[in-house]
Amino acid sequence: MAGRLAMDFCGLSFASPIVLLSGCVGFGEEYTRIEGFSNRDAGAIVLKGTTGKARLGNAPHRVYETAGGMLNAIGLQNPGVEHVVRHILPQLDFTETRFIANVSGSTIEEYVEVTRAFDQSPIDAIEINISCPNVKEGGVAFGNYPDMSAQVVAACRAVTRKPLITKLSPNQTDIKENARRCIEAGTDALAVINTLMGMAIDAKSRRPVIGNIQGGLSGPAIKPIALLKVHQVYEVARPHRIPIIGQGGITSATDALEFIIAGASAVGVGTALFYQPLVCRSINEGIAEYLAAHDIASVAGLVGTLRTARDTTDVAVSG
Repeated sequence: MAGRLAMDFCGLSFASPIVLLSGCVGFGEEYTRIEGFSNRDAGAIVLKGTTGKARLGNAPHRVYETAGGMLNAIGLQNPGVEHVVRHILPQLDFTETRFIANVSGSTIEEYVEVTRAFDQSPIDAIEINISCPNVKEGGVAFGNYPDMSAQVVAACRAVTRKPLITKLSPNQTDIKENARRCIEAGTDALAVINTLMGMAIDAKSRRPVIGNIQGGLSGPAIKPIALLKVHQVYEVARPHRIPIIGQGGITSATDALEFIIAGASAVGVGTALFYQPLVCRSINEGIAEYLAAHDIASVAGLVGTLRTARDTTDVAVSG
């Protein structure tokens, strides 16, 4: 199984195409307390979003279960980059899996500060969370505007030689244009997609359930949207050989396979971990079984093999 699942991602060796998503496993230690869980079941783990200074996060409630997923508005609670680099990274076992930092900020200067700190650490790669609000522009999200997205990527690119992964927001007009601009600015990979904005209301009290009023929606409810966005971004990324981490509602091997066929080189698992913490093992087994059944040598041989109505021939997929 391991041979078919192993892959190269931005020059990094992944034992599996699964990436555990930021905010879902803390700083890599939360699920180690669950019997049977192993970091080796994932190709990489994205650490919790980190800012320049420590943040307490938003007022409660921060998490709310919906019919098809989960709303969250944690507010980037974290101890700050200096604490993460000095005290948390030394406790991680880098022989088990790859660890990716998640950089967040309210200004371009803060993104640069955090990226530079991680560049001088043993972290394997850096993910840029461009869905953060830009305080200098009245709180508009960096990731919703291609110009702003590109500025953040270019600034971070200038201070690190580690692989950069840009996490794209679905809450924008043209995700393909944003992807193109981020590629031109120097990103090495793209994560598609971040959460969609939503809210929940308590009808009895007529108040928002989430203390922040709105939160990010994740889970199976957003899977069809995420699949489409991966397919759209793949059309832009493919000529430049920019790999994609496809994410949004993946709870099974079939879900993961759909994202890979749509154009994702790796797949992100997040919300499913909250109610099925050992799901990675079954996803890995299902992907390996599919590849073997179709005589495909590796995950790379399945990436972007979607057949559309425009196809004139039914070509068999091969590795």
